[in-house]
Amino acid sequence: MATTTNATTATQQQTQTQSPSQQPPLPSAEELATKALQKRYEGLMMVRTKAVKGKGAWYWSHLEPILLHNTDTGFPKAVKLRCSLCDAVFSASNPSRTASEHLKRGTCPNFNSLPKPISTISPPPPPPPPQTTSSSHRKRNSSAVEALNHHHQGSYNVTPLSVVDPSRFCGQFPVTQQPHLMLSGGKDDLGPLAMLEDSVKKLKSPKTSQTQNLSKAQIDSALDSLSDWVFESCGSVSLSGLEHPKLRAFLTQVGLPIISRRDFVTGRLDLKYEDSRAEAESRIHDAMFFQIASDGWKFENSGENLVNLIVNLPNGTSLYRRAVFVNGAVPSNYAEEVLWETVRGICGNSPQRCVGIVSDRFMSKALRNLESQHQWMVNLSCQFQGFNSLIRDFAKELPLFKSVSQSCSRLVNFVNSTVQIRNAVCKYQLQEQGETRMLHLPLDSSLFEPLYNLLEDVLSSARAIQLVMHDEVCKAVLMEDHMAREVGEMVGDVGFWNEVEAVYSLLKLVKEMARRIEEERPLVGQCLPLWDELRSKIKDWYAKFNVVEERQVEKIVERRFKKSYHPAWAAAFILDPLYLIRDSSGKYLPPFKCLSPEQEKDVDKLITRLVSRDEAHIAMMELMKWRTEGLDPVYARAVQMKERDPVSGKMRIANPQSSRLVWETYLSEFRSLGRVAVRLIFLHATSCGFKCNSSVLRWVNSHGRSRVAVDRAQKLIFISANSKFERRDFSNEEERDAELLAMANGEDDVLNDVLIDTSSV
Repeated sequence: MATTTNATTATQQQTQTQSPSQQPPLPSAEELATKALQKRYEGLMMVRTKAVKGKGAWYWSHLEPILLHNTDTGFPKAVKLRCSLCDAVFSASNPSRTASEHLKRGTCPNFNSLPKPISTISPPPPPPPPQTTSSSHRKRNSSAVEALNHHHQGSYNVTPLSVVDPSRFCGQFPVTQQPHLMLSGGKDDLGPLAMLEDSVKKLKSPKTSQTQNLSKAQIDSALDSLSDWVFESCGSVSLSGLEHPKLRAFLTQVGLPIISRRDFVTGRLDLKYEDSRAEAESRIHDAMFFQIASDGWKFENSGENLVNLIVNLPNGTSLYRRAVFVNGAVPSNYAEEVLWETVRGICGNSPQRCVGIVSDRFMSKALRNLESQHQWMVNLSCQFQGFNSLIRDFAKELPLFKSVSQSCSRLVNFVNSTVQIRNAVCKYQLQEQGETRMLHLPLDSSLFEPLYNLLEDVLSSARAIQLVMHDEVCKAVLMEDHMAREVGEMVGDVGFWNEVEAVYSLLKLVKEMARRIEEERPLVGQCLPLWDELRSKIKDWYAKFNVVEERQVEKIVERRFKKSYHPAWAAAFILDPLYLIRDSSGKYLPPFKCLSPEQEKDVDKLITRLVSRDEAHIAMMELMKWRTEGLDPVYARAVQMKERDPVSGKMRIANPQSSRLVWETYLSEFRSLGRVAVRLIFLHATSCGFKCNSSVLRWVNSHGRSRVAVDRAQKLIFISANSKFERRDFSNEEERDAELLAMANGEDDVLNDVLIDTSSV
């Protein structure tokens, strides 16, 4: 048995270390496209069959998948959706969007004849007021109860209490003739009494309905939308909240049935997951190649964490693959197994479809091992993590950071612990800033966020602190204590404030670049320009603050650059038409002059590694032609064309996919080099893309990592992530809510100031 196992292991190792020429031949593009289209069609038919049986989305009863064939070759050429109501044909890339745009929004002429959606139903007219009588007894009781009932009308939809005449029950219950209705339970009886009166009215008029009846199609559509919102919120919306009395009252008011959370976390969750999964699988199989992105391996605190595995496609879209829950730090070989299992789970026997992996950790071991075992792979380290690691390098190694951190901690500790000084600081904060707050003193100022918050607090209250040192009441305190005198001298030193501002400015500089990287998610070709931009900004920082540790800062930056660098940075920078430079003759040529000699060699080595041994010399000849001739000026300008983003106001590339498309069409003569180019220039340089809410992790942990809880959490995350990727929403609801709460008062204050200034003119 041991001999058989060793032989099997040896065979696997021999297979992994095969030379490039022994790799299995790649299937042709036509075979891949045919297989993908057939699988896409079969997947859609499977989803529709389930839906028709009542186990899927409502719109499948109106949309039918069809497989179109090429009239010349007979091979499949496209998968479409046909509307069974009007015979219109649409793309099958997003059935739910097609249903929304064609059916719900009234584009389909025959669907408009069906019952209208809930939002178009007008509420019924209010019931007529009750008949009044001349009895003063009824008037008094009616008006009193109506006034009290008005207090509870937000909780119960009731009719006026005067519908029931208390005088009719005089033989059974004594009724006190008082101007105000007295109930034995006090005002808490008003709610139950209102419900009683409502029940009496319903019994008197059983045919009267507060809402209009909805068709089954309208109810199914509404509940589908509600479930989509709940699942896509991924923990932001509490599942228990589905049974909240207010939500139930709302559903009843609009004519929808009462829903249960059990129905949501079982049947509806499974159906939505299957639909989303089929859609994602289809898109992945439509692509000829892809990249795996993985983040969550690198985290500061020990404990439960979520590792995301995402698929980046050549067309710029991303799809969530799966989540892995890890507890504390994990070894490199475990990460390597997870990553390779993900690749094989997608590709099967064609792992060459995976161009590479980008991850926030394990570049030196796991990613490098996979790249050495599979010569076609290009594995990258996340640049968002690279810039954050640079901040940590500064905090740990620069003496300036350590001295400023210690001095600010001493200052804040002295201010917060001395009553007279603290009160004086609050007084001058109110005078200078219009608000007061205690200065932030972190437990560990060597970490980035605590140090940044400490410096920000000190600088924002700098004027107040300086005024305190000249305050007559505080001078006595400063004279009596030796440490207080040292703090006073430090505050009066201009050099101290220059150093604090210098450290804060450098932290802010790198932090802003990291934030921009996280938001824009740059591709691999942009890595070299990003680091050049960082070096330029740091040089300006030297000049502004006259820092004496210039060489040490440069040394730290270059060391971090080398840890993050990959030869694919240089190769993608050269091959991406986005970075072509116009020379004096009008040609658009690749920017070889921006590379160092070592980086030029890296370009040659990487290209020869990514092609077969027989094609290496052809690829080098094509690279020389690309270097001397470049791209036609018209196409180059079209690729580099920019337009203003309507949201941010920044200039952005009008068509990001044109860099890849120009290689597949206009530059198709570069057969070997073109295959390398299209597989390189689409690669992402960051692994960040989806931020899961902390409530999901708490949910999993609260159930002791049970299999059922983990399975449902996986499905919720999958649905939510792919919904966000479709909307290109890479934010986190918790962070957005925090920003909204922080900004609301400030925006109101600014608006109030404008109104006051305007009114005073």
